[in-house]
Amino acid sequence: TGAGRGFCTGQDLAERDVSAGAAPIDLSVSLGSHYNPLVRRLRSLPKPIVCAVNGVAAGAGANLALACDLVIAARSATFVQAFSRLGLVPDSGGSFFLPRLVGGARAMGLALLAEPLTAERAEQWGLIWKVVDDVRLADEATAVARALASGPTKGYGLLKKAMYASATNTLDAQLDLERDLQREAGLSDDYREGVT
Repeated sequence: TGAGRGFCTGQDLAERDVSAGAAPIDLSVSLGSHYNPLVRRLRSLPKPIVCAVNGVAAGAGANLALACDLVIAARSATFVQAFSRLGLVPDSGGSFFLPRLVGGARAMGLALLAEPLTAERAEQWGLIWKVVDDVRLADEATAVARALASGPTKGYGLLKKAMYASATNTLDAQLDLERDLQREAGLSDDYREGVT
């Protein structure tokens, strides 16, 4: 989770000089060197990533949370795609994650209107996994992370690979992938431990 009262409000775009005489700013530089590699790394790690969201998760901050595998939010948390207010487009995977998680119509509404989405609504829409009372957030996220850490980590990595590949695979390709991953999982120590 973020430090303090908020999870992450994204890039601090207000610090950039956009006055009439200032040199144009290439926002793709920070995306290409910092944000995009982080999103790719979160998605490709072979271990589950648990994200605890407190306060506001805005812009790139909201999308970094969505790049994680399990998002647990405090009841007071909000998610906002603030980009359109600034004349920008969702980044840090926002245009990838949102339609897949909540559907095209809701994703478009969230992106165009930049209205805050409550944690409870985010859970109802399938944007996040779970909402807990604010005072329970740290304990709940820690308990989930510990449970996962003591589980079949090889199997979890293969599970992540299967789930995320399904977004672009055909059914035939997904069935083949499941077969191949199940073979790998079945030959692992995780499987042997799980059935004994």
